[in-house]
Amino acid sequence: MNQNKQLDPLKTASYDYNLPEELIATYPAHPADSAKLLVYNRATQNITHTTFKSLLQYIPETCEIFFNDTKVIKARIFGKKETGGKIELLFNKPLPNNQYLVYMRGKVLVGNIITFDEGLSIEVLKLEEDGTRIVKFFKEKKELDFLTLVEILNTIGHLPLPPYIKREDQKSDDTDYQTLFAKNYGAVAAPTASLHFTPELLKDLKNRHHTNYLTLHVGAGTFKPVESDDILDHPMHSEFYDIPQNSQEILQSDKKVLAVGTTVTRTIEFYNDTKKSNGEANLFLNPLNKPKRVDYLLTNFHLPKSTLIMLVASFVGINKTMEIYEEAIRENYRFFSYGDGMLIL
Repeated sequence: MNQNKQLDPLKTASYDYNLPEELIATYPAHPADSAKLLVYNRATQNITHTTFKSLLQYIPETCEIFFNDTKVIKARIFGKKETGGKIELLFNKPLPNNQYLVYMRGKVLVGNIITFDEGLSIEVLKLEEDGTRIVKFFKEKKELDFLTLVEILNTIGHLPLPPYIKREDQKSDDTDYQTLFAKNYGAVAAPTASLHFTPELLKDLKNRHHTNYLTLHVGAGTFKPVESDDILDHPMHSEFYDIPQNSQEILQSDKKVLAVGTTVTRTIEFYNDTKKSNGEANLFLNPLNKPKRVDYLLTNFHLPKSTLIMLVASFVGINKTMEIYEEAIRENYRFFSYGDGMLIL
């Protein structure tokens, strides 16, 4: 990118960049805190290259740390139609009245019944224009509530690794693709900034800082690229969130906040705008809608033209974001869910 050229923060094309295929991480660093960390200080505009093992040297002394304690469901299952045709289903999220929003690969019609292992079946209720489907899940003709369904999915399903990790899920992903503090099932993607913590690093962090939790169940919409020319024409996906009382109290104070991940950032900022402690969050942070409550961000490197790279630009601006990404590519940082990270101060 030409350093002198000012990019238009409204144009989706401004958030595009060329990433060599070999920089897409298909496995995480081991140990997790050996991953690279790029630290960008907005006050000095300095970039420091280090590793997650040194993270605590850079976090400001007086700030509250917020994590997302969602837990990833084994949301990919394979079944067949009554005609024998194969179907791949990706669970996305629960809806009222034991209905569920899913993605399906394979042609289906309203009324179709699809069967899976363990006596699980679905009935297709509605085909949505965005490609999602509304279905009901059954086991032996009994309608399933969310918690019962999750138990079955975790028995027969596969972890829904992101589409750019071009391999099947493996046993190691069962731990690698869950955070150390994952508690509340509901996500189909991990809050990946938190995957860099080893038990030792997390313990050291908790010894120095007060840590807080909230829940945002990351949906498949997080991977959806922005397809409109103007970013503000993008229909932002919504995800269920819940913020416990003790976390709300910190957010209502004037204490500085470090959000570990984009999901935490969106949740905090949605709460800051609405004062609602739970519900569906659909906030789109970008350079024209900047964060008001989150002071610092720990995050990974995100897909071109994604709402996540636009969220990063809401902290540092579009030009600086693309400069940082170019430097990360030059320095062979590993990108996306299993990749390296960045701390914005």
